[in-house]
Amino acid sequence: MKISDALRQKADYIWHRILNHPFVIELYQGTLPIEKFKFYVLQDYNYLVGLTRTLTIIASKSDFDLMRKILKLAQEEASTELVNYERLLEELGLTIEDAIKEEPSPTNYAYMNFMNLTAFLGTPYEGLATIMPCFWSYMEIARHHEKLLETNENSLYVNWAEVYLSKEYIELVENLKELLDKTNNTEFHRLESVFERASKYEYMFWDMAYKMERWPI
Repeated sequence: MKISDALRQKADYIWHRILNHPFVIELYQGTLPIEKFKFYVLQDYNYLVGLTRTLTIIASKSDFDLMRKILKLAQEEASTELVNYERLLEELGLTIEDAIKEEPSPTNYAYMNFMNLTAFLGTPYEGLATIMPCFWSYMEIARHHEKLLETNENSLYVNWAEVYLSKEYIELVENLKELLDKTNNTEFHRLESVFERASKYEYMFWDMAYKMERWPI
């Protein structure tokens, strides 16, 4: 079994909860209150900035071949994904200034710190294991709930979801899995711990967005 598949299998109990989270279900059904989606988008924009920082840390610790691939991904995140989010913000009646001013929630702040610290202190492959659940689970969510989009009357939600069913996105995920599979088997135990915790943060991110989590003080 490939390392990526073994990691996914170990975290299956978490991913099952992700797939069935009410935010995810309602989003794909088209019934999610728009205010919850707006909150999610503002938080996710900040998360993507943190993710881009994590990618640059991973690249700085990698050999040339891995560094080149990771920097390419970081560039795509900064120039494509974040630009797409600016369009999404506009559709929601929000601005990039709104996203910049949005304070990351406690869960979002902890998640970003976890990624950055793991990438800084760990191996490049431990860094990759922190970002994999995000990329991979979005693809799996889209595949799992694809049929719900057929009756989803909210075109904004449908357009958002279809990105994760695109050929380009699937290729991105598969390329990341291939990179992770190149690690040494002796690292598996550390990767397992990191991947599992990142998966838990993914679940917590959806839960945070559904509850529109704020700092209590």
